Amino acid sequence: MRVLLADDHDMVREAIAAYLTADGEIDVKAVCDAHAAFDAMQTDVSFDLVILDYQMPGMNSIEVLKRALVANGGKGVAILSGSGSPGLAKEVLDAGAVGFVPKTISGLTLLNAVKFMCAGEIFIPHDLLRESTVAPTHPLLDGLSPRQIQVLEGVCNAKTNKEIARELELEEVTIKFHVRTLCRKLEVQNRTQAALAAKSAGLF
Repeated sequence: MRVLLADDHDMVREAIAAYLTADGEIDVKAVCDAHAAFDAMQTDVSFDLVILDYQMPGMNSIEVLKRALVANGGKGVAILSGSGSPGLAKEVLDAGAVGFVPKTISGLTLLNAVKFMCAGEIFIPHDLLRESTVAPTHPLLDGLSPRQIQVLEGVCNAKTNKEIARELELEEVTIKFHVRTLCRKLEVQNRTQAALAAKSAGLF
């Protein structure tokens, strides 16, 4: 697994990189800011996961997240944050992140979260899930992020990826990533089957 980590705090960046690398299964490239992260995504083979610190100086975090999703070829991008706010977690997941990682979690939880996200899953700590007010209202939606639910609604309304991207103000490649993820989670083969499953359940 190849992971790109961007954090402007040297101690945090070096500690996380060392812990993940020590596992023996993860190759970490650590950089100090968003500019270096984009340089790495342009010059290196694509990463299985990009982890961006939310509070790096001189950057609009959500805009950088959206750009990183495109730059990394639609593969996962997660946000690392010193804040454990459910509202912030929802914001970054809505913007397309595959995970929200508070810096307060344990090293083992971080390691498992990185492997989880590299496998294409969405990560958010259980305590934030309990605090969130946006829990799914139907079993079929369990495990889908708010953004994936929006994409599923667009699919059910027979919208193309391009139309959904325009409506949600996201890149088309991000929508394709969400469609693949929700198809896997709904255990269907394609977007048509996803729409049929949702409509059969009385959603949208």
